[in-house]
Amino acid sequence: MELKKKIVIAEDHTILRAGLRALLSTQKNLEVIGEAGDGREAVRIVDNLEPDLLLIDLSMPKLNGMEAIKEIKSQHPSIKIIVLTVHKSDEYIVASMKAGADGYMLKDAGQNELLLAIEYVLNGKMFISPSISDKIIDAYLKNQSNPGSTSVLDDLTARELEILKLIAEGNKNKDIADHLCISLKTVEKHRSNLMQKLDLRNTAALTSYAIGKGLVSI
Repeated sequence: MELKKKIVIAEDHTILRAGLRALLSTQKNLEVIGEAGDGREAVRIVDNLEPDLLLIDLSMPKLNGMEAIKEIKSQHPSIKIIVLTVHKSDEYIVASMKAGADGYMLKDAGQNELLLAIEYVLNGKMFISPSISDKIIDAYLKNQSNPGSTSVLDDLTARELEILKLIAEGNKNKDIADHLCISLKTVEKHRSNLMQKLDLRNTAALTSYAIGKGLVSI
């Protein structure tokens, strides 16, 4: 009898997490052995259970998905990881792959696409949602034609990218601190670093920049 592949789901929205579990439970070769509601819990559960595959969102409290991926891959390089997110920008996609993700999917994808992604990744292949694969190709071609050019976003940390997006979505510093489970002083420090790195002076400029880079939609 073929052994079932063990999966952990890391997603802070309970309803979506339950839906993913319900879908995967219909597959004879897959078994959900754990769930996490934040990034730190995801790292702990993966350490304890050592699944074959982790499905993880990028925007989660306590420890964002990007940092969780880096930490998990450093300790368990053989564990496969698929990002399941709403972020469509090439910066997020490339950063996720650099962190160690084996697949990148959008949350509005269909069930069949998710199952296909899981099959691909478990068989050692890379999977990127077809709807965003062109972004990777375009980014690659742009870098090839301008090999010396780099994006300012490359200098931002995963946390700074996350905070930039939250700022652009209209969140105040306190809202961001509560959402990410970090101190208000830490948010203010990240905001200051963002303005310095991007050479911007106010919230409106940060918001305009984020929209221009596709980090948020209007």
